[in-house]
Amino acid sequence: MHYESMARVEERLREEADRCYQWSNGPGFEYETHSHPYRKVLYVERGAITFTPAGRQPIAMTAGDRMDLPAGTAHGAIVGPDGVTCWEGQAKRA
Repeated sequence: MHYESMARVEERLREEADRCYQWSNGPGFEYETHSHPYRKVLYVERGAITFTPAGRQPIAMTAGDRMDLPAGTAHGAIVGPDGVTCWEGQAKRA
């Protein structure tokens, strides 16, 4: 995805979420199972990551994909072979 498209993704995220930030991890990094007390909105900017919600099928994501994770959902994640860069934020309350 080219630079202008990712700038638009950040803009869209900021329209629907607060406390937005970018993060990245190297290849193979694993997040232990955890949860958040808020609804999380996440966009993948580069690379790949697979989220592993407890009791559900894994969610494989690549550049340009968006995920909306309900508050309290237990999940882990495994970063793909080329690393990952994501934007995420706390969904604004309706």
